[in-house]
Formats: sequence, structure tokens, C-alpha cells
Amino acid sequence: MALLRRPIRVRWRIFAFMFAFAMLSYVQRTSVAVAGEQIMPALHLSHFQISLLNVAFTIAYALAQLPGGIVAQRFGGRWTYVGVGLVGLVAMLAIPVAPLLLTGIGLFIVLLAAQAILGVSQGPVFPAFAGVLQAWFPANRWAIGNGLQTAGMDLGGAIAPLLIVILSAPFGWQGALLCLVVPAALLTGTWAWYGRDRPREHRGVSAEELAELGDAASESAPVLTAARLRAIVFDRDVLTLAVSYLCMNYAFYLITFWSFQYLVEVRHFGGVESGLAGAMPWIGAGVGAAAGGYLSDALAERLGARWGYRLVPLVTLPIAGLLLLVTIQASTSYGAVAALTLAFAAVEINEGAYWAATMRVARADTAAATGVLNTGGNAGGIITQPIVGLLSDAGAWGGAFVTGTVFAFVAAGLWLLADPTRRDAPTPVSDGR
Repeated sequence: MALLRRPIRVRWRIFAFMFAFAMLSYVQRTSVAVAGEQIMPALHLSHFQISLLNVAFTIAYALAQLPGGIVAQRFGGRWTYVGVGLVGLVAMLAIPVAPLLLTGIGLFIVLLAAQAILGVSQGPVFPAFAGVLQAWFPANRWAIGNGLQTAGMDLGGAIAPLLIVILSAPFGWQGALLCLVVPAALLTGTWAWYGRDRPREHRGVSAEELAELGDAASESAPVLTAARLRAIVFDRDVLTLAVSYLCMNYAFYLITFWSFQYLVEVRHFGGVESGLAGAMPWIGAGVGAAAGGYLSDALAERLGARWGYRLVPLVTLPIAGLLLLVTIQASTSYGAVAALTLAFAAVEINEGAYWAATMRVARADTAAATGVLNTGGNAGGIITQPIVGLLSDAGAWGGAFVTGTVFAFVAAGLWLLADPTRRDAPTPVSDGR
């Protein structure tokens, strides 16, 4: 009974906001891809033009990663997430409103700009979270925290197809996208009121919780000098992890932006059934991300961070690549959904290891270092979009999935070159002095 009376720690309330921001970010970023089947005939767009809208988001998102990490380290997670929410609101309003005012090339340019603004707004989401996690949680919970937040992201991806399909029935695709503005506004306002950058700044944090957090509660964020930033950007292990993450995210973005279109066009799902089928891979991804976080932390504690974080991607990324091949060879539509679901789970099980390993290298400079990591990850998305867009326009869906297999195997191999324990010191990334 004493366990039941124990109050919820403030750090888990802070984490709940991070979970919600991750979930909402993926509802927003996948909404255009999910609504693509309705947008294309309504606005006279092709698959390739939809891929360009995805590219506009992904390029802006990738370019905003390192600046987003710097902003998060400079201004803290509280006000960084407020900015994320407000700018994202503007972008999400522009996409459904623009067709009411413009047509032709002018409309397409505005849609590209709106997607780019949405990408910029979401650039700091995950680097800022890594900084919040580093401040609010002990090191032996970093992979778990990253895995659970990624599960929130994947839950957003799972919800998006259902939301768009259900809301489009009475309101059309424009009304469906406008409905997404309301939860974003509520979340941003509530976070501005409740959120804090560090445990000692929050009045609700007890002395007992501060004692549980130890050094994480007392460390202050360092000033990010030019020398420190250079050390982060050119760190051998950060760069290796970023390139591996690029390759992993090729497969991730292939499934994220194109699996729904594949299931509708090739596997002939329609209506609510298409929303349910499109949600299944995301549910698998969420389960994989959460399980991978726990598994990676457990292996790191048992085997050390070097091999503990390596083992999961070395095993599961090749499995993900093989499952992409199973998807295109499946004899039934539901078999293809099952293979995609398992493939996405096998990709996302690695999120905790990537982010925790980078945090292990960077420590106090976590926000900036994970900005480098996610720049690499989203470069994979930039590469994915035009390749898959052109192949799908040509009806070569099999070739598109094969490219994902190749990148998944390369991502696994690069983990053999990364060592998050190379600099085992209190502040692994030096300031250059």
C-alpha cells in the first residue's frame, strides 16, 4: 500500500510532456503523406510532387537539428518547446488554408514553404528532449527515456492515418488538418506554464527526488563555446553514429512516408481499413522503441556501454532489412502489413541505443551532440524521398524496398566503428582549452 501512496515524481510529469510533443510532431509531419491520396486529385499533384513536399520538410528538419540543439542548450527545453509549438501551429494552418487562396505553381510554392517551416519548427524537438532527459534522469535511464519518447513518436504515426481518415469523412482533408491545430495549442500553452529546464527550478520537486537524481539535478548547462561546438561536430564517435543513423533512417523514412501509399496502391486497402492497416506498422514501431530502450540500458549495465549499446543494432537492423524484402514478396495483403509491422519494430528498437550512446559521448553537451546525430538521421530522409518518389511513380515498389534493405545492413555494420566509452571522463567533450 505504501507503494501506491508514493507520489508521481515530477520528472515523469515532465517526461509526459516530452512524450506528447513527440507524438504530436509525428501526427503533424505525416499528415500530408497520409492525406496524399486526397490531396493529389484535389490539387492536381503527382507522387513526385508529394515526395517534394516530404523533401521540403525533411531538408528543413535536417538543417534545423544542430541549430535546434544549440538553441535548446542556450535557452533550455521550456522555451524551446514553446517555440516549437507556436511555429508549428503557423505551418499547420497554412497547409489547408493555402488552397483557398491560391492555385497552380503559387499554391505549390506555399505548400513547400509550409512544409519547410514545419520542419524548422520540429528541428529542436529531439535534441531538446535529450537535454531535458540528461538534466532530469540518471544516466542508467537514458536509453529507456529515449526509447519511450520514440514510442510516443511512433504512437503519433499510428494515430495519424486513423485521424486523417476519420476526420476527412465529415470535414475533408483540409478540415482534418485544421483539427490538428487545437491539441497543439493546448499542449504548448500547458507546457509554458508547467515546464522547467532543470529539477531545482521546479517548485514541485522534493528533496527526496533531488537526492535520487544526484549530479543530474545540480549540474548547470555549460556555455556552448565555438571550441566546444567544433569538438562535438567533429567527434569521431558522434560522426560515426550520425552516419549509421543516416542509413537506419533511410529505412525509417521509407516506412514512415511511403508505407501507407504502398498499402493503398499495391495492396488495395481502402477506407477505414486503410487507416487501420496504416496504423499497424507504427504500433509495432512503438512497441519496438519502448522495448529497445529497456533492452539497451540493461545490456549496457551488464556488458558495458560499448557492447551493450552495439548488440541491439547489430542483430535487429539486418532483420529489419530482410523483413522489407518479405513485405514485397508476401502473398497476401495482411501478410505484407505484418511484415511491415515487424520491420518497423526492428528499425525502431534501436532508437534508445543511438541516442543514449551519443549522450554518453557528449554528456553536458547532449543537446548539441544529438543535434548532429539527428542531422545525419534526417539526411537519410532527404535521400529517401526522391528515390522512392521516382521508383513509386514508375511502379517499382519492389526496388524501393530493396534500397531500404541495403541501407539497413550498412547501418548495422557502422556500429562496429563507434565506441561511446572512448572518452570516459566527467565531461567527455572538451572545450578546447
